[in-house]
Amino acid sequence: MSKQSKDDSSLAHTRWNCKYHIVFTPKYRRKIIYGKLRADIGKILRRLCELKDVEIMETHAMPDHIHMLVRIPPKMSVSSFMGYLKGRSAVIIHERHANLKYNYGNRSFWARGYYVSTVGLNQKTIAKYIREQEAEDRVNDSMTKREYRDPFKK
Repeated sequence: MSKQSKDDSSLAHTRWNCKYHIVFTPKYRRKIIYGKLRADIGKILRRLCELKDVEIMETHAMPDHIHMLVRIPPKMSVSSFMGYLKGRSAVIIHERHANLKYNYGNRSFWARGYYVSTVGLNQKTIAKYIREQEAEDRVNDSMTKREYRDPFKK
């Protein structure tokens, strides 16, 4: 067996360290709804992860998507975890904020699909990326704002 890491966890006869970088978005990337509900969504996602013994190592809520660096036990697939997380959180969000279902449809909050990548040995790099992405996006947005002039006018 290979050398054990301090990050390894164990089950009966198994050592494991399964980390994933996951990104998912609200349906239609609704920034207005997400901005208003940001704190509550964070609490909901944290609680749902606790219930499934999924450790959140790093997370950041952007205006139109969520980044999570999580440790998922090997007995659970990433797809089953994401189905649970997005499904249960959508139901809870609609229960707590009933006005959403009248404006945006019943029980659909998250867009279909998600991005997932295994972390491996570059955990620190990914955690730093998640922490600093919002500031980097703001800088990039400010650099792309430029005055356009009509080339046909003198």
